[in-house]
Amino acid sequence: QVQVVESGGGLVQPGGSLRLSCALSRSMLDDYVIGWFRQAPGKEREAISCTSSETRVIYYLDSVKGRFTASRDAVKNMAYLQMNSLKPDDTAVYYCAAKRNGGVCSSSFRWYTSRGQGTQVTVSS
Repeated sequence: QVQVVESGGGLVQPGGSLRLSCALSRSMLDDYVIGWFRQAPGKEREAISCTSSETRVIYYLDSVKGRFTASRDAVKNMAYLQMNSLKPDDTAVYYCAAKRNGGVCSSSFRWYTSRGQGTQVTVSS
């Protein structure tokens, strides 16, 4: 089973940017879909995006559209979440997840067979 590890979280001021990375232990070319999720304190985990190929991305969260960009690099077996114009409401633990599913996405965290431990993002002045 593929392992996924997130990195790149930290403390950033409002309006700032961060890029989260998600490393996969196997080749992404084997039809893996990659999901990004986040969970703020006291709130339900919510789906941010799913990438099923280098060019196909679904964004589930309206509040991040236009500010967050999900991408992947199959050569490096990496996925990324570029986050710009960050707001205090973006403070959360961010997770990546993966599943070998032939390009079909899901917004359910439990649907993914490989899930990371999360990386903390704090947006505060």
